[in-house]
Amino acid sequence: MNKHVQLVKKWLEDKESVSLEELKANKEGAAAAKAAHYAACAAAAACAYACAYACYDYDAADDAAYWVKRYEKLTK
Repeated sequence: MNKHVQLVKKWLEDKESVSLEELKANKEGAAAAKAAHYAACAAAAACAYACAYACYDYDAADDAAYWVKRYEKLTK
């Protein structure tokens, strides 16, 4: 499983378990991974980025949960 998605799942289970700094680093790391791997696995990389972005920038648990499910569906 993608480490960025794993961190979002951890955050969804317990928002106090992940710091704002971790969320920011996760969003930035997911953006770099998306850019680096976009051609090879565009959908999964985009979903991983969307997960990280939703929980860091919007504190949007519903959006993050949607993208986690989408990522898992695409990578199975």
